[in-house]
Amino acid sequence: MSTFTDSAATALQLIFSSDPVLHAIVGRSLAVSASACAVACVLGLVLGAWLGVARFPGRGGVLTVLNTLLAVPSVVVGLVVYLLLSRSGPLGSLGWLFNFQAMVLAQAILVLPVSTALTRQVIEDAERQHGEQLRSLGAGTTLRGLLLAWDERYALLTMLMASFGRAVSEVGAVMIVGGNIDGFTRVMTTAIALETSKGDLPLALALGLILLSVVLLLNTAIALVRHWRERVEGSSHGIPAGVEAMV
Repeated sequence: MSTFTDSAATALQLIFSSDPVLHAIVGRSLAVSASACAVACVLGLVLGAWLGVARFPGRGGVLTVLNTLLAVPSVVVGLVVYLLLSRSGPLGSLGWLFNFQAMVLAQAILVLPVSTALTRQVIEDAERQHGEQLRSLGAGTTLRGLLLAWDERYALLTMLMASFGRAVSEVGAVMIVGGNIDGFTRVMTTAIALETSKGDLPLALALGLILLSVVLLLNTAIALVRHWRERVEGSSHGIPAGVEAMV
């Protein structure tokens, strides 16, 4: 049998035998990513909704910076957070470095531009369609943003899932600020890198299969939400729910 076949067979045994090390790594990874995604998506929803409806001098420059941040490598984010949380850094007194909090902070910073940009695009598209109608009813910038966000809640749900997928699949930032400490800060992506370098291919492959399964489930959920959104919008009369409430 080939190395791949042997590793795959052992990996499946680890997955279905409830290996405690494997489950601990997966649970820690999901907890870090979920926490980071919750923080980033709340902030991103607020900032993105405001950017989608607000018009102010320099808005184009802000959007350019936001789009640039989408391409920032995760290792750069990890380096910045490391410098902030190091003993000589401005946040060193928190003692977060090489802890759960540091990994959450790094992933939240990494995901924030994604959630903000996606929300901004969704709200801005909705503003083009219904903004004039809302303004004619006396809705200000904040109220328009809230009403449009509620009307586009299905699209924003896909933003949430896409943001989680970005968080759970990154490796550079959490490797730098978490230290990849066994039983403490080791997550799926960092464990895959480490175990592959050590030659423990079955564990690395098992974690890789679980990570792929998580991403597959996220993409399936996004497709189902989009399908549900099309059905809901197809049965509506083209008037936002927020506008109907105001009328």
